[in-house]
Formats: sequence, C-alpha cells, structure tokens
Amino acid sequence: MCGLCGELRFDGEMPDMGMIQRMTDKLKRRGPDHGGCYSDGPLGLGHRRLSVIDLSEHAHQPMVDQELGLALVFNGAIYNYPQLREELRGKGYHFFSDGDTEVIIKAYHAWGEACVERLHGMFAFAIWNQHEKTLFVARDRLGIKPLYYTRSGSFFRFASNVQAILAGGGVDTSIDPVALHHQFSLHAVIPAPLTILNGVRKLQPGHCMTISANGDESVRRYWHFPATRPERPVSDDEWLERIHEALRNAVRKRNEIADVPVGVLLSGGLDSSLLVALLAEIGISDIRTFSIGFEDHPEEKGSEFEYSDLVVERYATDHRKFSIANSEVLKRLPEAVDAMAEPMVGQDAVAFYLLSEQVSKEIKVVQSGQGADEVFGGYFWYPRMMDESAGTPVERFARHYFDRDHEEFLHTVSPAYRGADHTTLKVAELLAEPEADSFMDAVLRMDVTTLIVDDPVKRVDNMTMAWGLEARVPFLDHELVELAARCPPEFKLREGGKYPLKAMARGLLPDAVIDRPKGYFPMPALKYVRGEFLHFMREILTSRACIERGVYSRAYVDMLLAAPEMHHTRLQGSKLWHLALLEFWLQRNVDTLSA
Repeated sequence: MCGLCGELRFDGEMPDMGMIQRMTDKLKRRGPDHGGCYSDGPLGLGHRRLSVIDLSEHAHQPMVDQELGLALVFNGAIYNYPQLREELRGKGYHFFSDGDTEVIIKAYHAWGEACVERLHGMFAFAIWNQHEKTLFVARDRLGIKPLYYTRSGSFFRFASNVQAILAGGGVDTSIDPVALHHQFSLHAVIPAPLTILNGVRKLQPGHCMTISANGDESVRRYWHFPATRPERPVSDDEWLERIHEALRNAVRKRNEIADVPVGVLLSGGLDSSLLVALLAEIGISDIRTFSIGFEDHPEEKGSEFEYSDLVVERYATDHRKFSIANSEVLKRLPEAVDAMAEPMVGQDAVAFYLLSEQVSKEIKVVQSGQGADEVFGGYFWYPRMMDESAGTPVERFARHYFDRDHEEFLHTVSPAYRGADHTTLKVAELLAEPEADSFMDAVLRMDVTTLIVDDPVKRVDNMTMAWGLEARVPFLDHELVELAARCPPEFKLREGGKYPLKAMARGLLPDAVIDRPKGYFPMPALKYVRGEFLHFMREILTSRACIERGVYSRAYVDMLLAAPEMHHTRLQGSKLWHLALLEFWLQRNVDTLSA
C-alpha cells in the first residue's frame, strides 16, 4: 500500500522533477517507509512506500526492469501474485524481488493491458514503456485504490490523491457544476470520472488507460458483471454454502498475503464481527482487534462496545479499545479533512481517522467490513425500494436515497450553479445498464460499482492511509461480488437484509450481535449539530471565503443555521454538515494554494 504520482509531457519538454518531488511529498503519509523518483525522457514518476509485502529494498519503487524496458509505480496488494509468479516463471521470466510489484511488471510484459484481468486484489498503478514511450494506468475492479489525474495540451499528470495533483500546479480549481449536483444529492458521491474540481478527474473502477507521448489516449473498461440468475436453479442451502466458501477464501487471502501481522477493525457490527469469526474458522488464533467509541448523545449512543466486547470474549482476541471525547473530535477534525482526497460527509470519516492513528502504532494491515451492506443488501432503504412499485426505476431509487431532490438543490446553490437535474440523469443511466434481472439487481450492482466507491471505500482508504495503515476489504473481493450479484435480491434482503451473512454467522457469533439493529460507526456530534460543533459550522458558512465563493444560496444557509437539527437527509445525515464540510474542504485544500 503506497502513494504514487507522475507526469507525462506531450510538448517535448522534460518533466520538472522538483514538481514531482512536491507531489510525492503530499503522499508521504500513505507511504512512510521509503520514497523514490524516476525519469526517462518525457516521463517522471514519484512514489511513497508502505512496506507490507517483501520488506526488502529490492521491492522499492519506482521499480525499473531495465531488461524489459519497463518502469512501475503501484499502490495496493495483489492476492494471487504467488500463482502469477509461478506461471510467469514457466514462461521464462526471472525475478529479482519477492513481492507483488515485480509480478505486475512481468504480467504486463507477458499479456499487455490484458494483465489487469489476471490480477486479483486492490490496485492502482502506472507502467512506463521505455521503448514505445507509452504510459499504461489501471485501477482495480471495485475502485478500492484511487487514481486521480489532470491533463492539458502539454501534459498528463496523475496521483493517489487530489492534494498531490494540486501540488503540481496549473490545475483548474473551479467548481464543476455537474459534480456539485452529485455532491449534494448522492451523499457526497461524485461518480468517476468527475471530481468537484473542473481540472481534476479520476479513472473509473474497472478501467485502464493508455497515453502516448504525443497525447493520444485510449480508455478501456475491462470488468463488468451480470446481475442475473444462473441458468441452473440454485437452492438456498447451496447459495449459503457458496457464499460462505467465497467469503472464507477472501478473508484467508487477505490474511496470508502479507509479510507483517494483519488485524481487524472491529466495530461491533455483524460484518467486522464475522471477519473475526472466519479468521478463527480458518485456524488463526492470535487475532488482533481494534474498536473506537465516542460520547453518547441523548438521541444516539456514541459507541458499540457492548457488541464488540461480546466478540472479543467469544474469540479471546488481543483487543484494543479507544474512547474519544467530543472535544477531541472537533480539535482533530481539520486534520481529517486535510486527509480527504475529496470532500466526504460520512460521519465515520473522523472516527476512522482517529482509530487509524491508534491502530497504526501497533500494526500495518487490517481487515475491514466495508462493502457487506452494499453487496448483501444491509441498508434500511433497500427493502423500502423493493416494496416500491410506482414510477420509473430512478424515481423509486430517489425517494429513498437522494439527499435532496432537484427542486431543493436549486434552492441550495446560487444561480450560477443551477442547471439540469444531472444526478437523476446519471442514476437513470447506471440503472439502465444491461444484464440486470430486476430493479433491485440494478440498484445493488450500481451501489457496489459506483456509490460505494466514492463513499465508504474512499473514506476508509483515505483515513487509514493518512496513518500508513493498509485496510483490506474482503467483502469487496471481486469473485464474491460476482457470486452475490447472481443471488436473488429477495434472498439477500430476507429478515431485513444481509440474510446470507446472518445465516452464516449463526453458531459463529453471539445472537445479540446478529440480531441487533443495523448500526453505523457512530459519530452523533456530526449528526445532531449543537454547541461548539454548531459554532464551528456557523463560522465556516458565514466566513468571507464562503460568501465570496458564491456557491450557496444565503437564504438556504440561514434556514439551516436557524434550525440545524431539523434538517436531515433521507439517509439521516445533517444537511448543515454537508454544506460546511464542502466549504471547509475547499478552504483547507484549494484556497491554501493561493494564500
């Protein structure tokens, strides 16, 4: 797990390696163990390394294979690299390192851009072909690892976060009005390739791109999966058996493929608790677990320790429990916002940031439960959507998911940002993709391939990597995702959702953990905004910078500030926090460039 960046010039100029170093410096927290740069003609690369697989200097990056004429920067983990290594050895390739990085180089040389379809894991990487003067970049199927880029007539520049892109200079930082519509309608999800900034884009999950030294560019989607029933009927018991085996294999791979210990972020919910149970099931006895909790609010508890403690007791894990005061949350909030590659409103971002800080002092790699709710239908809005019958697919979805309908969005922003209903158009396009048997099949596939990428998955990557902690997400193993997509939605949504996981957990976990109401990583101070948190948000939204930026309707801001606890989204997020977070992110990450 690492941070990468680079620039390819189209204008005959050499890359500015001082600029590459500035970009690399913005990635240092993602890779605290080693840094390096490389240049060849029009191409410059930078890399920061977190040493997890092959801890030796032979695996440092940028990795250059002079014999093959290839140079690579890579972020992620390839779980099937031992098998690929043996296959490539059979083809006559020789290796000078013992990790997954060099396997990608050889795989690209052997199979070209089709190598991505053979990689099993999470990854973003760029390979420079010294002979052909082409740059090949790719992102994993589920978008677990980020890859941002900007381009002009004279260069293509890329990095693991937006901050590194901005450090390179010359980027259009004006607000993209289409992305702004998504930001306030889809819980801060801006589907790739857009970002909130006009000058920054991101490679779509399951896509790869080739750019030549003359600026020619080609993009290919290499992964798509059907959400249709198998030709042969499958019984409930067979579905449960297949899912259990696939998830157990996903957990095993993410535990074995590392040269350092692997722990678990244990929230107390079903998903992370099941990871602990499956690790025990495959014979792991020394399981390390970590939990975090916050102060209670009258409306909502701030921790789930009562449930995580049951799992710790059942499996005798080596457990660490951290309690955080609200005063600490507000004090550390600016740091968490600085670590966000894009503005994220999820209340658990700060929780993951503070938890990762503590966990990183003891361990480098953890497994986390992200993805289970999307893959197996665990959220409360899924049954409501399934019960809907009136309207188009996007109308059925929007009633239970959109943070703001288009009419409210028009009241949220100033006239300069009002326009078409971009979010409805985008979601309708995604729901209409072929090979989905039903409306709910299309919804769940869209959630896994698009919405989750730029909400919980990005949040976990950013907040853990801010402390040099690698988070692995077995519920987003692409083979498990493909299997679950063939499973009938009615089966997944049985008993309120996630029925296959609940059935699997019987006998492995205490019933209290399985049957508890669906919980979230609690951070109630950002949901019920009052006291010093309200003062903090008021200062942001009434600041000179916010007023001069002119994104928001002042009447809408005044309405939220007058009654902050009355205005929540359909997903129970604070609308005031949504506005304050975007403005604060812009102040911290964009305004500072010209300060």
